[in-house]
Amino acid sequence: MAFDGIVTAAAVSEISKAVTGGRIDRVYQPSSEEIILLIRNNGEKHRLYISAAANHACIYLTEGKDTNPMNPPSFCMLLRKHLQSARIREVKQVDSERIVEIYTDAVNELGFSVNHRLVIEIMGRHSNVSLVDMRTGKIIDSIKRLSGDVNRYRQTLPGVEYVAPPSHGKVPYCDLSRSSFRKIIDEDKHRDPEKALVSGIQGISPVAAAELVFRAERSSGSLSADSLYDALMEMVDQVSSGSASPAVYFSSDGTPVDFHAVDLTMYDGLYERRPTESISRACREYFEGRMTSNRIHQKSSDIRRIVNAALSKLQLKKQRLNEDLMRAEDSDKYRLYGELLTASLHTIGEGRQFAVVDNYYDGTTLTIPLDPRYSPAKNAQRYFKKYDKARTALVEKQKQLDETGREIEYLESVLSFTEDASTSEDLDEIRAELAENGYMKPKKDQKHRRRRKTKIHPYEYTLSSGLKVMAGRNNRENDQLTFKQASAGDIWMHTKDIPGSHVIIFTGGRRLTADEIYEAASIAAYHSKASQSANVPVDYVNARYVKKPAGARPGYVIFTHNRTVYVDPKLPGHDATESSAD
Repeated sequence: MAFDGIVTAAAVSEISKAVTGGRIDRVYQPSSEEIILLIRNNGEKHRLYISAAANHACIYLTEGKDTNPMNPPSFCMLLRKHLQSARIREVKQVDSERIVEIYTDAVNELGFSVNHRLVIEIMGRHSNVSLVDMRTGKIIDSIKRLSGDVNRYRQTLPGVEYVAPPSHGKVPYCDLSRSSFRKIIDEDKHRDPEKALVSGIQGISPVAAAELVFRAERSSGSLSADSLYDALMEMVDQVSSGSASPAVYFSSDGTPVDFHAVDLTMYDGLYERRPTESISRACREYFEGRMTSNRIHQKSSDIRRIVNAALSKLQLKKQRLNEDLMRAEDSDKYRLYGELLTASLHTIGEGRQFAVVDNYYDGTTLTIPLDPRYSPAKNAQRYFKKYDKARTALVEKQKQLDETGREIEYLESVLSFTEDASTSEDLDEIRAELAENGYMKPKKDQKHRRRRKTKIHPYEYTLSSGLKVMAGRNNRENDQLTFKQASAGDIWMHTKDIPGSHVIIFTGGRRLTADEIYEAASIAAYHSKASQSANVPVDYVNARYVKKPAGARPGYVIFTHNRTVYVDPKLPGHDATESSAD
């Protein structure tokens, strides 16, 4: 994460222009480490988001609604007491550090003027937010209280004098001259230039250091203290002059990997660069994107863990059922033993442990084990009973095996939809489906509530010919798409023997062309477990031939009159590869 001194400078410049002179109208605390100040200035409303969380410490202007707990935390109540209705006099950055100070003026209940300083320290796991009394310099309170047992250098407790974090001997980049910069870089000839920049200069992050080295080598063809200094001054000038070009950088799967106030040219060709109109917008897209990704990952991890555990049990059950079936299929020998014993009763004496009889089916001699406690006739009856029991078990075990196979197929489809989920809402739907089918406990607020009919939001595409295509995001949507929205003449598609979405082509009553079939089949392949494969088989049939067996799990259907095409997974707008058709 690149929230360094340069990003802080850009954020402070932007925030200062928006809120200086404004009045703090509301104070919210959505979580234990987040603060939102609602500020009105010149007829406009601004929301200033402040976070002291270790994984997303930051400050920027945000938008949207504020979510708040029913009972505000004590730190929120304290800020409301001292800052609500206060006017913002100044927003400033401390040197080149990741520390922002907001100076406020207010009038207390006695009519006296009071001044406070809200100090925001953006320092990873050491991040904090403290309200300081300007008259005494003492902390009124902090969002994270640190005692002397935790931090020997300083305490952030009410009534303790505020002490700034240590600088560790670093020189602020805003105070650097060419000679002082050269001294820092040349102090150790064998030191890595990036490490020298980070350890010697205040406000330079590892990402900024790597970018400076990249720019210096690209501009001069060689790396030197002078070329590094020129690259740094160019970067600082871009921010101070307002000509910075903030952007967020995304990986191929759409996850934000970094952001900065200036162009990170070292990422060219590695990540997708999405420029933003402001540093606040860049921060918002990066941090909210990361938080959303983390929430989705956490939710999907819980679902995958539960589903995989259930799948493991079902796979073991399937293995044991197959073993039972193999034993049951070997039951014909019991019928043969019973018949041969019955035919040879006059030759078999009492109390024997085995009998040697003639097998009149193939003319051979067969040795049959006996229980000496029973007569030969009773032994024959016992073999007939074993045969009957095995034949009954064969039917029952096959039923159980079929049910287990359908259950495995259902859970594999749930896993496929979980991996394909892109929003928390998608995962909530999958979780509700699993709860409904007994695999997860329902949420407390849904436990005693009757299931409501929720509006579906399937994936929707338009083919090159203009026809509409929809694909379900989960098994419940698959059922609703197939049996509620599709007409009898529409085309239903699904990957052959592979978990995935039900795909409906809304034909409008006309016959489809081969190109339309292949293009829609590519969508079905894309929204399946085989999305990373090639030459994927996709079944298609008129929706009238798709039926749902009574009592079947969500998403399970049977169909007839189907044909199969083989395609590569693609979404509309890409060239779909046609392989063959049956």
